[in-house]
Amino acid sequence: MDTSEVKQIIEAGINDSEAIVTADGNKYTAIVVADEFEGKSMLAEQKMVYALMNDYIQSGAIHALTIKAYTKAEWAEKQ
Repeated sequence: MDTSEVKQIIEAGINDSEAIVTADGNKYTAIVVADEFEGKSMLAEQKMVYALMNDYIQSGAIHALTIKAYTKAEWAEKQ
């Protein structure tokens, strides 16, 4: 599974999101920016992304997934 596939799955599953996905072998890091995260805990944000990727994690296509989730305002501050 390549990074563009992971990006597409996340962006299709979370409304109006942008995903920046990198990989080292089958260990992935996803930075996900979406206003849908507004008011949610870090755990809730990660669960939203994991729910989209769980089948790929279970199958072994993705060995590990690190998620960094931000609202658009949080991401703009970080830049």
